[in-house]
Amino acid sequence: MQALGTWKGGFETQLEDDRAHAVTVDLPIDEGGRSVGPTALDLSLLSLAGCISTTFALVARKRRLEFQGMSVALEAERPEGAATFSRVHGTLRLRTRANLADAETVLRLAVKICPVGVIFHRAGIPVEVRLLVAPVGPSPGTVAAAR
Repeated sequence: MQALGTWKGGFETQLEDDRAHAVTVDLPIDEGGRSVGPTALDLSLLSLAGCISTTFALVARKRRLEFQGMSVALEAERPEGAATFSRVHGTLRLRTRANLADAETVLRLAVKICPVGVIFHRAGIPVEVRLLVAPVGPSPGTVAAAR
């Protein structure tokens, strides 16, 4: 993977990868930026949420855990004056008919092996994600979760 950061002025930088994807980072208005994108630190939290969601879906597929909906909501704590986050916590909301213990196992594995989560772990930033399950009724064509 490669990354290119091109300064656009002020505190705005356009980031591009080697697969033609781009995102802009900037500082909030109260810090002198124009707030045309998240800060680079905010982007790391967004990346963590995306990584947990993607990894959960991958592990769930491998373990044949079916689900109909999922969202990840994270909150990072950053003490005043600190350079980075001190802790991240949040919830993964799941719509499924699967066994709760199976879903919890998938979440535990997803958080453990998510590559962005590994970076947070190595940086000493604890990540705690709680599972909230909303059961769904049977629907035509939906297969029950299997172990």
